[in-house]
Amino acid sequence: MVKAVRAPIPPAWLRRVLVEAAGEAAVAARLPGRETSLTVRVSGDRELRRLNRRFLGEDHPTDVLSFPSGDPASGYLGDLALSWPAVVRQAAAFGHPAEVEAALLAVHGLLHLLGWDHATPEEEREMARLTLACLARCGLRPVAGRLLSGDEVPGGETLRPRAGESRPPT
Repeated sequence: MVKAVRAPIPPAWLRRVLVEAAGEAAVAARLPGRETSLTVRVSGDRELRRLNRRFLGEDHPTDVLSFPSGDPASGYLGDLALSWPAVVRQAAAFGHPAEVEAALLAVHGLLHLLGWDHATPEEEREMARLTLACLARCGLRPVAGRLLSGDEVPGGETLRPRAGESRPPT
């Protein structure tokens, strides 16, 4: 993990989240049969905007970007760029700790490195289901509705907002 900005998140903690995510059956099935690695760069909005513009043609900051290696069989999956200011903003907007948001975005990025996408509603539901399953392996749970309205957790239980809880505008 490379920290380009100050972020109170230990590299070992984020590494543990990703290792636990790799243990989820569907994720493990997409990993090459050897030791794998990836790079996580924790940066700021300016850098994420620059990367987003350069590689995706989108001229705005974003929360996480994934850059697949193109050769996962080599064991190197690729690079993730995570905007710490976006982590803090989104955690505050949704009402959960920044660590949960950082873990959610890191897992989201890992899933993209492994070929998952969210271009269709079905793909979005599958990514949300996998993200929640991976986070649950670490004992983490984002607030209800963070990924989809009526988030489902492993086992098919649907998360419903608690009384007075609502999904913030995106």
